[in-house]
Amino acid sequence: MSAKLELPALPGVRALRSMASFVLLLCLAAGFACVSAARTTPETLPEVALSDLPREAQEVHLLVGKGGPFPFDRDGIVFGNREKLLPARPRGYYYEYTVRTPGVKGRGGRRLVCGGGKTAPDACFYSDDHYRSFRKIRT
Repeated sequence: MSAKLELPALPGVRALRSMASFVLLLCLAAGFACVSAARTTPETLPEVALSDLPREAQEVHLLVGKGGPFPFDRDGIVFGNREKLLPARPRGYYYEYTVRTPGVKGRGGRRLVCGGGKTAPDACFYSDDHYRSFRKIRT
């Protein structure tokens, strides 16, 4: 006595394309949700105490108040806020400064961005991931 194996009906090409489109759409939506959740916005910037930042960031913050001297040529240049993660201000309001990363040659990805007066800023922000996110510095 032999048992006959019945295979389930396979979906047609149209159904497969439709399912694939749906899965792709779900993946894209999940990707956008993850990206937007991982980024800060001006309205949701977390804060950090200056004393909780790495020593190198504290040193740069002190140099900003003194007007330098800064170790990198690009320190003190205008920061354009193209990422739109900091509160909107006119161009020329924000300035960026390099925060050294131990063990990294060159500028690395850590930055201090301060807004307002160059030696008496209204606010400073810290990024340890090259502008993907910021924390407002509490002094």
